[in-house]
Amino acid sequence: MAKVLVATLVLSWSPQVEGKWPLTGGKELADVPASFDCEMRKLAYAYGRKLLPRLGAFESLYYALDLNSESCHQEQAADEPVEQPGTALPNNWRDTAVFVDGTNGDDGNVGSESHPLRSLQVACDRAVTFGSDTPMVLLRGGTHFLTESLMLGPQHSKLLITSYPKENAEVSGGQKLQVTWKPYNVTGGANIWVSDVSGQVKEMEALQVDGVRATRARYPNMPQGIEVSCGYGCMIDGSKETWIGPDFQKFGNVTYYTDNSTKHYRNTTKDWFNEYMIGVGGLCSVYDPPVSYWCSEHPSGGGAFAFRTPSGVIYKSPNGPYEHGEDARFFVWRPARWANWMFDVAKYDKERNNFTFGRGGNQGARGENKGGDFFIENVMEELDYPGEFFFDKRTEKLYLFHNGTGAPPTDSIVVPQVKVLVNITGTQWKPVTGLQLKGLRFSASGPTYMMPHGVPSAGDWALDRYSAVFMQGTQHTLIDNCTFQRLEGNAVMVSGYNRWATIQHSDFAYLGGNAVVAWGYTNETSSDPGRPGVALANAPQAGVDGTDGEHPVLTTVQNCLAREIGLYEKQSSFFVQAKSAESRILSNVFFNGPRAGINMNDGFGGGDEIAYNLVFSTCRESGDHGPFNSWDRQPFLTTVRTGEPSMIMQVRAIHHNFFIDNYSPQEDVDNDDGSCYYVTHDNFLVYGGQAMKNDFGGHDNHHYDNVDAYVDRALGVCDTIAGHEDYFFGNYVVMRGETVGTCLPERQMYKNRYFTPSGKVQEGCHGYGGEVSKTPSDAEILNQAKKKLGMPEISLVV
Repeated sequence: MAKVLVATLVLSWSPQVEGKWPLTGGKELADVPASFDCEMRKLAYAYGRKLLPRLGAFESLYYALDLNSESCHQEQAADEPVEQPGTALPNNWRDTAVFVDGTNGDDGNVGSESHPLRSLQVACDRAVTFGSDTPMVLLRGGTHFLTESLMLGPQHSKLLITSYPKENAEVSGGQKLQVTWKPYNVTGGANIWVSDVSGQVKEMEALQVDGVRATRARYPNMPQGIEVSCGYGCMIDGSKETWIGPDFQKFGNVTYYTDNSTKHYRNTTKDWFNEYMIGVGGLCSVYDPPVSYWCSEHPSGGGAFAFRTPSGVIYKSPNGPYEHGEDARFFVWRPARWANWMFDVAKYDKERNNFTFGRGGNQGARGENKGGDFFIENVMEELDYPGEFFFDKRTEKLYLFHNGTGAPPTDSIVVPQVKVLVNITGTQWKPVTGLQLKGLRFSASGPTYMMPHGVPSAGDWALDRYSAVFMQGTQHTLIDNCTFQRLEGNAVMVSGYNRWATIQHSDFAYLGGNAVVAWGYTNETSSDPGRPGVALANAPQAGVDGTDGEHPVLTTVQNCLAREIGLYEKQSSFFVQAKSAESRILSNVFFNGPRAGINMNDGFGGGDEIAYNLVFSTCRESGDHGPFNSWDRQPFLTTVRTGEPSMIMQVRAIHHNFFIDNYSPQEDVDNDDGSCYYVTHDNFLVYGGQAMKNDFGGHDNHHYDNVDAYVDRALGVCDTIAGHEDYFFGNYVVMRGETVGTCLPERQMYKNRYFTPSGKVQEGCHGYGGEVSKTPSDAEILNQAKKKLGMPEISLVV
């Protein structure tokens, strides 16, 4: 029986990790037939094309599954993309629309088709003054460069912004540079050019050349550039460096708050996450607002302790010492790779190679005394590899190691600048209603990973409340048939009060952060930068209270593609949710990310549905997790479950998904610390440590009628209290060994079918609630999976 060799994936078409498919914790998948792995990937390709027929042959999926390899080859489908219907416009659209031409328009014009405007802001403001029931702005093809955010408020309700029929409009946050290249070092294999860009930009954290990112000068180098993941490579081994410990007195003392109200006590577990608790100030002053569960008096869970970060590092680069090491920026993994921090340097001691950190360290919620693997960027001495750039802010000169022959291009040098391209903001009491963005492309938003971050709840995440399209205080917002590509931060943020927001038929690729974030508020501090000018009542006591409606509800993400995300901020997902409820994540294809594919940061409200998605190649650079991850360490009071205030969340359903845990050593569905009220059923879950998992007080989780293929064991769950038991039944579990795992009582564990190489399982109790047989054929396993996925059953040639 051939084994599946675990390595990373190499491609020529779509950036990936260098190596071969698949990677699972850097180990071989013992006892997994290569034939199964290959046919499983072919099924994933067919399922992805079924979910997104608009992408036709779906070339990026084909290469991501490595189906062009000799060891597992399948010809790419010949399907043509299914053309999406254009935006439906009224018959009199030429007379009622406001037109924008980013190249030939003039804001002194009337905004007609023959006399278009130039500015999106002027056009949107004018369109809603015409008194039309369907105000609309049509963008002519080409790139529309913004110099500041497009601001849309309640007065823009019902506005449609779309491309002119059969034209492709791009909204860019970049600034196009005027450059005149001169040779700087073009000898001995180098091809470095310089241009004076005085007066054009003050900072240059990112650069795009011919529509593709250049890499800021760094060490170690990235052989394929920043848009191609190095996996665990391209880093300095942090365990071999000397870290300067945390400065615990930097911000003074923390103020603890624990909600001891008996009516807010969650009594569903024994001694785990029963009370809402936070800390304000102290080392959590790096956040805005300065509050976190991880600064509370008794944070608990896996590896739990109070937040802190290192104050600096002693590091000697092979290319150092640096002339201006104080300009450097460090990208540092937390040990165990749960998140990465970014630090600017406050002080550089050239003689001792000592870098003292200043701004930063707020990009993850979990801390440590020292750093893990890291790299350093933004020093001239590290400009030594094709595709790298360096901006000397003292001389205002741009240096580019051109990845080509001759001089770099002159007409396509763009600096991402504007951080929020479209800001749709109202309030719960005066929302923006029915606004639509259709058929648009968004690009070159500015980097946000050094901007203020907050800790949304008691998961491991910190988030920045910025995105290319930002919505807060909206109802029935629709983003349809849009492309979000090469954005330096998040793509879409559903922030605070939002109802019935829909993101559909859209594509996300090459993002600095997350694809879609849904993130609500509770009143933990008396003010919040996300709600400027609003006095918040009863903080911090109101931090537990999610009944005031200041959170997203019924957000839908459907029929979308998201890939190549988290290029800067590694704690990024295709969809992440915090303090929000009843989201619907349906019929999407997600692959190639550094961390968990879908993340539920807390148990706020619940009522979510995650169904009919294909998710794989997640956690390519981080430790733990897999396609899906959740936490529930901090209880909240919401009305989602019954309509009445309750500390108990509504059930979350995860069903009919195809998840492949081909990088992480964890689970396809990783229900982490305290996760509860999940029903996971009728999924095809491939690889991973165990089919079902919950720990540290997790409970009320039901795993049933799934096909779990080639897992280490069936389940590992923790003790529960009466009335809050876990269930494991009706599952089809193909294991790599003979250990089923946790033994549950017969009424909680029954009608399972276990398959092992020997046809036996280790003795435990009552047969582990099922029957055991020898490992079935590839065809049998995959036909069981097809029943779950609604795919036609066929005989497989093995």
